[in-house]
Amino acid sequence: MTTHKGGCHCGAVQFEIDAPAAIEATRCNCSICDMCGFLHLFVSRNNFRLIKGKDALTTYTFNTGVAQHHFCKHCGIKSFYVPRSHPDGFSVNVHCLVPDTLESIKEMPFDGRNWEQNISELSPLSD
Repeated sequence: MTTHKGGCHCGAVQFEIDAPAAIEATRCNCSICDMCGFLHLFVSRNNFRLIKGKDALTTYTFNTGVAQHHFCKHCGIKSFYVPRSHPDGFSVNVHCLVPDTLESIKEMPFDGRNWEQNISELSPLSD
């Protein structure tokens, strides 16, 4: 496992995650992921640490209200959130990670437009 640093565009929100250096990320085509270009890396709560910016976050929910989409109040970037598919963990936006510790990124497509039929295809949380 490697410690990766990440955060929002303005730096108000900063976090660390423990994940492999070579990662498999999920490219979802659901309405929100497609619009914002979110590239998912699912991590357990034990492998995620919010370093700075809890007070800079605002949360958006829709549909079932299970997913907690956290955005920086200052720059509007969603660098991580609590996904409906993995409510006991986080999905980190790979685009928000500092690239220095990433060996490689393999993108895996996910048909989120048909979420209910395809949820079993999502990768589990990394421990």
